[in-house]
Amino acid sequence: MEITVDLAALRHNARVVQEHVADAQVMAVVKANAYGHGLVPCARAFRDAGVPWLGTAHPAEALRLRKAGDRGRLLAWLWTPEAPYTEAVKANIDISVSSVPELATVARAAAAVGHGARIHLKVDTGLGRGGCRPTHWPQLVHEAGKRQDDGVLTVVGLWSHLAMADNPAQPSNAEQLHLFKELIRSAESAGIRPEVRHIANSAAVLFQPRTHLDLVRVGLALYGLSPAPSWAGTRDLALRPAMALHTRLAGVKRVAAGHGVGYGHDYRAPAETTLGLVPVGYADGVPWHAGGRGEVLVAGRRYRVAGRIAMDQFVVDLTDSHPSPGQDVVVFGPGGSGEPTAQDWATAAGTIAYEIVSRMSQSIPRRYLNDESPVASTEDVAGPESSRCLT
Repeated sequence: MEITVDLAALRHNARVVQEHVADAQVMAVVKANAYGHGLVPCARAFRDAGVPWLGTAHPAEALRLRKAGDRGRLLAWLWTPEAPYTEAVKANIDISVSSVPELATVARAAAAVGHGARIHLKVDTGLGRGGCRPTHWPQLVHEAGKRQDDGVLTVVGLWSHLAMADNPAQPSNAEQLHLFKELIRSAESAGIRPEVRHIANSAAVLFQPRTHLDLVRVGLALYGLSPAPSWAGTRDLALRPAMALHTRLAGVKRVAAGHGVGYGHDYRAPAETTLGLVPVGYADGVPWHAGGRGEVLVAGRRYRVAGRIAMDQFVVDLTDSHPSPGQDVVVFGPGGSGEPTAQDWATAAGTIAYEIVSRMSQSIPRRYLNDESPVASTEDVAGPESSRCLT
């Protein structure tokens, strides 16, 4: 069993995104182990493609990149009280701040390090997650300005997040953008001079050019999947999925009509048939809810999951085919050879493609294709990271 990640696809997707955004800078979002693809190899590929910014959720993820040699622009935005802010400031990692208490924590970290912190002030324009409420924005801006004047920190960015970018027809997108621009103006009138202003995610990059501003934060699209498949699919957007999950049949057997398969016998063979045992399951990240609906590619043909997906295996009904144990199985991939895609599995499970790729177990080895770096990227993602400089 292995996951392959095509680094040439990542570089291609970065070029596609850059064509969409014209003069705006691109931030490649590599949180959650680069959406399951592998943090350091993917970060390296995006840097090689000329992407100037990387983004993570947690400061610890950003510190992993610094440890691996990355010296480029890097933002971490998910605030947690126990996060290593002193180490992040020391490593010149930009930190998102959404409240005055958070600002004070970063200021203390900067004092401990002995040099100024780089921060992005976040405002909640409608998503309802992180970010300062607009009514509290003037106070946050004022306090940040005072600390900037004292040399404790630099306000590098102002930012927000769209709630419905995957539905470009939603009026809330324009409403959020309008509010964000008003709040930018109020911050600038208070003396804040940010380097970058950013609100656009993958869907906004692809479908709403008015949101691009100075910087765009791109996640799923860089990994080759559509963030709004009901509006446009991967091929429509000229994106190339990078991840594929491969395994081999662990067993093959012939059964009579009516033979039950798996827990609960949700599936019974409609006629005499051949069953194939696929040795991956929900512990590996294959969604349980895709039982009876997900499909795999075996010997050039797609076959549906028969019955429930178990913790480490599931069964496919191979009908009149008679492969041998050890036959290659593609659970999902780019789709160019007829195999199911991550989006196909998402549809089968009633979820989103984000979840399919990011939930793939880190215990599954990743093999990196088309690696142009001097150091081959074949490591297990749970193992040691390359020390090659990523800039």
